[in-house]
Amino acid sequence: MSLVLKVVGGSHVGMALVAAAGLCVCLRVPAAGAEVVRTNVMTFADEVVSESIGERVVRFHASDAAKAGAYPSMALIEQAKPTGPAPAGFGVKVNFSKANGRQVATIAIEEGTSLYGTGEVAGPLLRNGRVVECWNTDAYGYQDDAKSLYQSHPWVLAVRKDGTAFGVLADTTYRCQIDLTKSIEFAAMGPAYPVIVIERDSPQEVVKALAELTGKTPMPPRWALGYHQCRYSYFPDKRVVEVAKEFRKRQIPCDVIWLDIDYMDGFKCFTFDSKTFSKPLAMSKALDRDGFQTVWMIDPGIKHEEGYFVSDQMMQGKHGVLRSDGTLYRGEVWPGWCIFPDFTRKDTREWWAGLYPAWVKHAGVGGVWNDMNEPAVFNVPSKTMPEDNLHRPDPAIRGPVNADLSHARFHNVYGMLMVQATLEGMKKAEPGKRPFVLSRANYIGGQRYAATWTGDNTANWYHVETSIPMVLNLSLSGSPFTGPDIGGFAGNGDGPMFARWMGFGAMFPFARGHTGKENIDKEPWAFGPEVEATCRQAIERRYRLIPYYYTLFFESSKHGDAVAQPLFFADPKDPALRSEDDAFLLGSNLLISAAVTPDRQRVPVMPKPVDGVAWRKFDFGDGDNADLPGLYLRPGSIVPTGMTGVTNGVEGEPRVPQHTQEAINHIELLICLDSQGKATGTMYSDSGDGYADQTHNLYRYIRYDATREGDVVKVKANNISGDLAKLIPGGKFPRRVVARVLLPEGEAMGQAMDGEEIIVNVK
Repeated sequence: MSLVLKVVGGSHVGMALVAAAGLCVCLRVPAAGAEVVRTNVMTFADEVVSESIGERVVRFHASDAAKAGAYPSMALIEQAKPTGPAPAGFGVKVNFSKANGRQVATIAIEEGTSLYGTGEVAGPLLRNGRVVECWNTDAYGYQDDAKSLYQSHPWVLAVRKDGTAFGVLADTTYRCQIDLTKSIEFAAMGPAYPVIVIERDSPQEVVKALAELTGKTPMPPRWALGYHQCRYSYFPDKRVVEVAKEFRKRQIPCDVIWLDIDYMDGFKCFTFDSKTFSKPLAMSKALDRDGFQTVWMIDPGIKHEEGYFVSDQMMQGKHGVLRSDGTLYRGEVWPGWCIFPDFTRKDTREWWAGLYPAWVKHAGVGGVWNDMNEPAVFNVPSKTMPEDNLHRPDPAIRGPVNADLSHARFHNVYGMLMVQATLEGMKKAEPGKRPFVLSRANYIGGQRYAATWTGDNTANWYHVETSIPMVLNLSLSGSPFTGPDIGGFAGNGDGPMFARWMGFGAMFPFARGHTGKENIDKEPWAFGPEVEATCRQAIERRYRLIPYYYTLFFESSKHGDAVAQPLFFADPKDPALRSEDDAFLLGSNLLISAAVTPDRQRVPVMPKPVDGVAWRKFDFGDGDNADLPGLYLRPGSIVPTGMTGVTNGVEGEPRVPQHTQEAINHIELLICLDSQGKATGTMYSDSGDGYADQTHNLYRYIRYDATREGDVVKVKANNISGDLAKLIPGGKFPRRVVARVLLPEGEAMGQAMDGEEIIVNVK
């Protein structure tokens, strides 16, 4: 360990080593008159400990002492045990130092390396040259200069010039600056922390390896993949029903209506306003009959009021966060003066989970929205509770006996621990259903508990532009289920901007329209017939692609694949794709190319042809609408789409489903042949909710293969697994499958019943 005093300037520099107080002091002495700059920097190069914790995954510690004193990881699924020394020749090295009261970890990068990730960040996809701060912050109306937002992901994905990649995780929960101006540098408050490096042959494999370490997003209920409509707030209950009925009347698909805090009695969580929501269960049942689910908000701030049952239980169980002097902390939020559950405690998380069953039963709750959980606190400059507040964590979280128990250590994981408890509560409430939880605040690894959105954005063109890179960097940081507030939460905006935003926003993994309390209405029909028509087409595109979305989320839940992917995943070696902000991939097979500026002058770059075959453009009969993004299919791929053909129990012409509970009994396979005349793709289906797919093998997984033989393309359903067909009389799906082959000169189609070979004449 050495204390480095750096003196800058002069052409001739002398060196002197001075031993003082047990430290080695390195003094660079410049020529006379030069400016002297001193920085307290302790380096640990000779003491670094490295160990393998998986295949081509290495954990670095600043020293043996740092390793012995490391806190339990909050990012990893389980505390990773070393499997041996770091492999010889492992290419990435970590240098540790201490400067200005922060623990610093630095990783040098080669020329031509592109940097991504860092979680929820405003601005472009490419993060080279950017500095962000991991500190969960209530960042209402944030813009490009925001250094910290609602979530913290101390993680960087680095893609080298040759397309190989590595990822770096600073395994600390403290406030942490990520500086990507010259290298990858983490500078965190608190004690020394481990740094985990994942080395892989492609960025896709790094993201999957990150999911193996930090957790995969569980398979959501199918309804969560539909379109969501929200505002602050829909009330009273009759207004909620009116909005739902308007969707059905106008034939705009929608699955979910959201309830903000105005459903509560005085903003008190787990209560209902007896005047405006007198019969919440009856309302939910009426909505359910029309194919709607409801998602309801719950915040962490609990009004400190004697006689309010949640407050009373908190006091009796001593579940609250404390001040530094050991007294109960109170902060001001929506209900007034509030107390805050200490989610670092196992008994507090169990108590919190226990609040959900009665609440869910009383209102027919479909999903939960945890908001304000940075935690946000009003009327204080920090916008949150004091950093010296005290937590009382359970042993699995606490670490050493002398561990720091301050809020400074647990602030960034407060929201994640809350949604962990909420998820368990929803499982208790509805054991036979897949829970859906959305959280504003989170930490890397929190994707195993909740979906997320990009926070309180603004109705302006900057936020239209930044929507795609924000979703992509979250995806590259392990969070596949995310999207922005389509239309903007703060401010109003206008019809043309709303139409464009909905055009591509409806294609994100999580698609929700939302707006703030004092704003104009922002339902799809709110800006007039022309915008309504665009919104209908955009949302119909999503619903036709539900079989593909569902398959992507299945693959993500099993293997950790990113759902929304940057264009450079199509060709990691192509430098032209490295900084593309205006387009993205859904899975690896479908490309969404958007116009995100008012004048439409910025045209996204396209991946190069694959062995001479270009990505094929297609549409759903809506290609003349300039507000909709371009859709392209990768050569060699098959993408499943679907429609329903049943109306009021009567078989008829295929139509777009109005919600995901409607049966998909018309499958259309979009096919783009590669240079060898082949294509392949998969489709996963099950009941859409529950766990019968796991307990009773009630699912269906199909691989479709297409092969061109002269003037004919043959499409076969191969490797069919699962027993879902056993639920159907005769054991066969009575649905039609259409093969739509995209050709350079047009399209060709053929059809057969599900499971049968399809013959398409392409002459």
